[in-house]
Amino acid sequence: MKKVTLEDVKNLHEYELIRDDWRKDVIAVKEKRRVLLGDIMSILFENRLTVLNQVQEMCRAERLAKPEAVQQEIDVYNDLVPDPGELSATLLVEITEEARIQPRLDSLVGLSSGRHVWLELNGRKIFARFLEGQGREDRIAAVQYLRFPIGTGPLDGQALASGPAPVILRVDHPGYRASAVLSPAMCAEIAGDLLD
Repeated sequence: MKKVTLEDVKNLHEYELIRDDWRKDVIAVKEKRRVLLGDIMSILFENRLTVLNQVQEMCRAERLAKPEAVQQEIDVYNDLVPDPGELSATLLVEITEEARIQPRLDSLVGLSSGRHVWLELNGRKIFARFLEGQGREDRIAAVQYLRFPIGTGPLDGQALASGPAPVILRVDHPGYRASAVLSPAMCAEIAGDLLD
């Protein structure tokens, strides 16, 4: 999947002119790509559009206009654009009660070890690889970026898009267990992310 470039990002004035319609379109795409995982987690499968949206919104929030500053944002968020054969996702731990946030996050320490979150695809467990530098050994952030290395073979994409077995997303951690079956529509949507 093509990475976001400086030429893709609209300047602040141009973005304001289209922002309302743009956001409606992006929200509609995100709805097709978000899966609830139990009562406090969700995963959004990222693609080029969702990443470009994040860059546009960060530039707007921080009032970034200089090309060097915009490029820095692009460089950060381009890590979320999936490489060929991968799915890229943002895992959100969503706790609204302030007093419960830190204790609940503390109960999830170790989630990013590479053994607790996976996709089940045609009998294979595809473990999530969490991006480096998102926390410490004794702490976990409420937002985590991860990748699922599915593979580049045509059978990998077919199994995801319309395989005979359901595609299941699972988290199995001492502090939290949940699973969700991805809908056929979602599988078809994200299968395109495996292509270059």
